[in-house]
Amino acid sequence: MKQGEIRKAIQEALEKRGNPTLSFTVERASDAAGQGDYATNIALVTGKALGVAPQALAQELACELSQSLSSIATSVTVAGPGFIKIKLKSELFISAVTEAVKNERYGASDMLKGEKVMIEYTDPNPFKLFHIGHLMSNTIGESLARLMEFGGAEVKRANYQGDIGLHVAKTIWALQKNNWQADSVEILGKAYTQGAGAYEESEEAKLEIIALNKKIYERTDERVNTLYDAGKKLSLDYFEKIYTQLGTHFDYYFFESETGLRGRELVIENKGKVFEESDGALVYRGEQDGLHTRVFLNSEGLPTYEAKELGLAQLKYERYSYTRSVVVTGNEISEYFKVLLAALNRISPELAAKTLHLPHGMLRLPMGKMSSRTGEVITAEALMDEVKTKIREYALLAEHKSEDLEKSLDVVTVAALKYSILKQGIGRDIIFDIDKSVSFTGDSGPYLQYTHARTSSVLTQPRKTRELATGQGLGNVSAPEAPGDLERLIFHFPEEVERAVHDYAPQRIVSYLNELAQAFNAYYANNRIIGSEHEAYRLALTAATRTVLKNGLSLLGITAPDKM
Repeated sequence: MKQGEIRKAIQEALEKRGNPTLSFTVERASDAAGQGDYATNIALVTGKALGVAPQALAQELACELSQSLSSIATSVTVAGPGFIKIKLKSELFISAVTEAVKNERYGASDMLKGEKVMIEYTDPNPFKLFHIGHLMSNTIGESLARLMEFGGAEVKRANYQGDIGLHVAKTIWALQKNNWQADSVEILGKAYTQGAGAYEESEEAKLEIIALNKKIYERTDERVNTLYDAGKKLSLDYFEKIYTQLGTHFDYYFFESETGLRGRELVIENKGKVFEESDGALVYRGEQDGLHTRVFLNSEGLPTYEAKELGLAQLKYERYSYTRSVVVTGNEISEYFKVLLAALNRISPELAAKTLHLPHGMLRLPMGKMSSRTGEVITAEALMDEVKTKIREYALLAEHKSEDLEKSLDVVTVAALKYSILKQGIGRDIIFDIDKSVSFTGDSGPYLQYTHARTSSVLTQPRKTRELATGQGLGNVSAPEAPGDLERLIFHFPEEVERAVHDYAPQRIVSYLNELAQAFNAYYANNRIIGSEHEAYRLALTAATRTVLKNGLSLLGITAPDKM
């Protein structure tokens, strides 16, 4: 990576001057007016710390870097109050185009080689519907898993599901009251809504549900067991259909019914050491860590979510000896997770050190914040159906309606949703704009897919041009044109991937791909490709763009169709 080479040269230049190496940036620049491909603020941060004029320091460092970077840079200049800009040699960009054409995995690296990562995400609860919060977790988790795989890690995907607890008891209570069978997802959703409402409104129903919850844990009632087993299977089959549509698979499934037993044992084993009694319950005093107290075993001796998570951490490691455990959840449990990690650190410090919690924001729709407490949820299926309808409408108005688009509606729908979820930082709430999400003119998943389809269309030409575009004979293809935005963006793709992996930031890939798609579409509009004097090179450039688009979309969990 040339970015790393530049950083190293800067550090060496500072050492030569006897200056400390402070935190500084080396960022991709737009090369506006040919001023440079990278920009660094090193003179600004160092000058400020040393009380030296940044511009003077920048001039001195630029002179040193001109020599040390002569093999890759044509110029090192100073701009503004002290920014240093580095302009790269043209052959580096042409070389990147060649590599992207010949290497289907262009952008992949071994930066995480040797890492064994278990990433947990989605975590829907059987007996409840798959709502848009689960869709958000699934989208983020799947993208992070793909990024880490592309970075060289061995990745295992885990799904942790609440198959016991009050939500199950609420559902089964309503099934029994109405003499319903657990034979459809709709019935389960209706039963949960009714049971959740009764739990809040009726003290009698609340006590019945609490008693039923204990029976479910203990499996002491045959009728209850039958409803439970049928409902659980129905839910899991329903979830799998959604995972298939979203392009997700899991290597491990964990359930609260198994983690609860392990967690309960751990809490009891560490009574008096990590946990203490309080009103018949066992609690962790989080105040000792600057946090708050949480219950791990309730007064009835049943494990809470916290205790189940303790058991989960151990079970995960027993089944896959990871070097890193990443847990993706909604940010509403952030504080609870801090207490959990504090308790885990006292029981298994090595597991706590390997665990990273990545909380995400909420997906907000015009109808307001979703709620699962009373069963009034917006399901992922309902949202996908609405987006699909909107795509049909938009395509018709924009004259994009085609047989190919109709065939690919499902993957375009998923693209619209995933792009909208991933386009900003993980921890932030997202205001979902359905009209923007389905646009074919820019800043959307369908727009990226449409651009990929356009590159594929260009490349489905006579055999000679296809051979050139797939790398056969590419060694004889020279660049007749000075590298432009498209070549530069292709060159920077591996660096963008590396940053996205390091920072757990799929939004970087989203932003980059949108920029790449705009650059290609501008190039396509202004340059004849097939039949031009420079056909071979322009086909190679198109093929390189297609590779990067396909790989980038894959990192987002989005399919790259050849036709739309």
